[in-house]
Amino acid sequence: MAASSSVFTVSPSRNLAAIPLHQSLSPPLLRSSSVAFRPKRRSSSLVLCSTDESKSTAEKEIPIELRYEAFPTVMDINKIQEILPHRFPFLLVDRVIEYTAGVSAVAIKNVTINDNFFPGHFPERPIMPGVLMVEAMAQVGGIVMLQPEVGGSRSNFFFAGIDKVRFRKPVIAGDTLVMRMTLVKLQKRFGIAKMEGKAYVGNSVVCEGEFLMAMGKEE
Repeated sequence: MAASSSVFTVSPSRNLAAIPLHQSLSPPLLRSSSVAFRPKRRSSSLVLCSTDESKSTAEKEIPIELRYEAFPTVMDINKIQEILPHRFPFLLVDRVIEYTAGVSAVAIKNVTINDNFFPGHFPERPIMPGVLMVEAMAQVGGIVMLQPEVGGSRSNFFFAGIDKVRFRKPVIAGDTLVMRMTLVKLQKRFGIAKMEGKAYVGNSVVCEGEFLMAMGKEE
């Protein structure tokens, strides 16, 4: 067949189109042209998008005050005051939300603008002092140590040292400081305990370090 009698033409803005030049075409040519116009399978991504969108819509229908569960209470403030000797304005643990005897404790400190350190740290930008974050974590460690399983003495228990402490992000008024303290090593003979601690606001680590606790016996 001559070049001028070509059956197919190509347009930049259109798909391939069949243009008959004669009334009769051979069967092989018809078979080859049908292959060129085979429809493509539809993607299932549209179904997934609609499902995700409906799920997102359902979540938005739930009022924000009902979307998040409250922290559990393993020890309330009254129980904490029975364990720790600290009192206002230096008791920096509000609630224990998890406790494993002789191993670890997780507690929270609700940081509010009414905390007595904010007027001086700082008046124009209220930030919780790093030393008080460390103190709060040490108090959570005290809740682990001052239990019968460990044998610490409330009247003779001291914060002995810190190491590798890092402050990752500032803690401001309105935050909830969540602190986990884990007992790593206990030497009862010398009354020394080593603990590891991490403090969080949401999913972010704001403070972490290693702590030494010194224990004594009741006289």
